[in-house]
Amino acid sequence: MKIAVRLPNWLGDTVMAVPALRALREASPDARVLLAGPWVELLGGQGLGDVLVSYPRSWSERIRTADVVRDFAADTVVLLPNSFEAAAAAVYWRARRRIGFAVDGRRWLLTDALPLPEPRLHQIDEYLLLVGRVGASAPAREPRLAPPEAHADTRRRARELLRQGGAPEARLRIGVHLGAAYGPAKVWVHERVVEFCRLAEARGALPVLLGAPSDEPAAANVLRATHALSLVGRDSPELLPAVLTEISALVCGDTGVAHLAAALGTPVVALFGPTDPALTAPLGPVAVVSRAVPCAPCFYRECPIDHPCMRGISAEVVGQRVDALLAAWA
Repeated sequence: MKIAVRLPNWLGDTVMAVPALRALREASPDARVLLAGPWVELLGGQGLGDVLVSYPRSWSERIRTADVVRDFAADTVVLLPNSFEAAAAAVYWRARRRIGFAVDGRRWLLTDALPLPEPRLHQIDEYLLLVGRVGASAPAREPRLAPPEAHADTRRRARELLRQGGAPEARLRIGVHLGAAYGPAKVWVHERVVEFCRLAEARGALPVLLGAPSDEPAAANVLRATHALSLVGRDSPELLPAVLTEISALVCGDTGVAHLAAALGTPVVALFGPTDPALTAPLGPVAVVSRAVPCAPCFYRECPIDHPCMRGISAEVVGQRVDALLAAWA
């Protein structure tokens, strides 16, 4: 038996798919499993798939990759994304059985068209519903990923980055992720980041700023007001799991990095404003912090007013949650 799984396009969703992938592997130990998605390389060495195919976002490259998946000749395809394109690709892959949610006008492309749950479930549970169609069930809902080994090249490079920035190994390192691919509405406001970094420094910890190259202006503003260390733009997707393993805890918005850190076992304080933690909060060593305001959750990518949900999350409260997590997971 051959099973192909079309993974989600986003980092956090890919991590939330791990319990479903593990359940699928345990339910069909003799099957060959192909995993295809933009973040599939993060699942390498985790025992979740026999064939890993990086499925790019650009259409021209995606068409070429589709031929690779078709040559795998899967009997069954499980579609985790809800897009029409994902279902159309499964037809092109010539899978006899195509499992997915009946949304986006794609019901006729699926052999197993499941109704989308109403009310919506946590994303992890919705993925588990899909693999349940082939008899898979998960004994645990928490995504778990083995961190890179201490002697691995990526861990060595991550330690070197921290050393070059002046981060002694004995000092507590608190990561602060500055960005969000979803949009600026998920981002903790600049004033609170500065306040938290100063608070962490006063308690003897070293704030380590993380983020994509697009977050470099935000990092520069924080560095002008604090003595934080910035790895922004240098914590590449390849190095990210190693960097998250080398820090003591992470403060992060509702982003994929929060899910990845928690799955690797790094304590996470996840800040929620415009989105709903009941649907997408990371599971594991996690504390969710939010500020109740009448307009949340709005699911806006950009706040049209003064960002009260994220502005109202105080640095002191976040610091207390970090301390509690570190004490609990020491």
